[in-house]
Amino acid sequence: MLLLVTLFWGLSFPLMKGAGQLAARHAPDAGTWFFTGMMLMPRYILASLVLAVVLGPMLRSITRLELKQGLLIGAFASGGMLFQADGLQFTAASTSAFLSQFYAILIPLWVAWRTRRNPGWGVWLSCALVLTGVAVLGRFDWETMRLGRGESETLVASVFFMGQILMLEREEFVPNRVVPMTLVMFLVQAVIFTGLSVITAPTAQALVAPLASGAWWGFTLALTILCTLGAFLLMNRWQKEISSTEAGLLYCAEPVWSSGASLVLPGLFSVWVGISYPNEALSTQLLIGGSLILGANVVLQLRPPPPRFSA
Repeated sequence: MLLLVTLFWGLSFPLMKGAGQLAARHAPDAGTWFFTGMMLMPRYILASLVLAVVLGPMLRSITRLELKQGLLIGAFASGGMLFQADGLQFTAASTSAFLSQFYAILIPLWVAWRTRRNPGWGVWLSCALVLTGVAVLGRFDWETMRLGRGESETLVASVFFMGQILMLEREEFVPNRVVPMTLVMFLVQAVIFTGLSVITAPTAQALVAPLASGAWWGFTLALTILCTLGAFLLMNRWQKEISSTEAGLLYCAEPVWSSGASLVLPGLFSVWVGISYPNEALSTQLLIGGSLILGANVVLQLRPPPPRFSA
């Protein structure tokens, strides 16, 4: 089920990039944060409405723990999506997908710190491999010692995603029901991204102009059904069956799907919508950097997984 989640996530990268270019057509003078809000706001509003209808009268039975977990996960997910979506406008979709997986190394290090145990040679080797891969993928400038905006924001997003993953493992939330908790999570994101869109909109017209576009609805519905409802309902249901370290490793399948999708979908979107979004190519940089990051996770997976704990 979690591998299926990564497939949905992988599709989201070219879908969001296409949606961002379409939003730019309707508001060419707007800033990137507006485009970020417009990529994210509609999918979480629609997803919240769907789950509210599904729950119906059960809305009144949402428990305090379901509300607490939904608020926490919604906050972490919002931070992650916010920086990831904005960073995606400054880097390739496949690069963004790979760098987003940095939490696969952060999670076992966090667990080791909490348990006060040395993570062992496997984790340190994995850290070295993933940091080298990040430098290659992010076009790290050794003279100025900085990453580009897109790559840096994606790494920040990965820290927020780590928090989201850890919140699904906390023992106090085990009794929570998936759908009510996920609804709270979606509502938090809908409020945050709606506020971002309204605050950064150049005009009121820029907020409503996409509604007349069939292509915009196509991107929005695909992102809502597959990448929001499908991905997060499955994630929130099935991740608690395994440890956060194992989950972080499984989620590293996401960039594989994203890279494959980015070789084909951008060209199809360009023909369908009339935007300039060329297919990506299998570059040496992508192969080397991606292989190092995935190799780091293979090394990490070979070591015995740490015990589960209350995050």
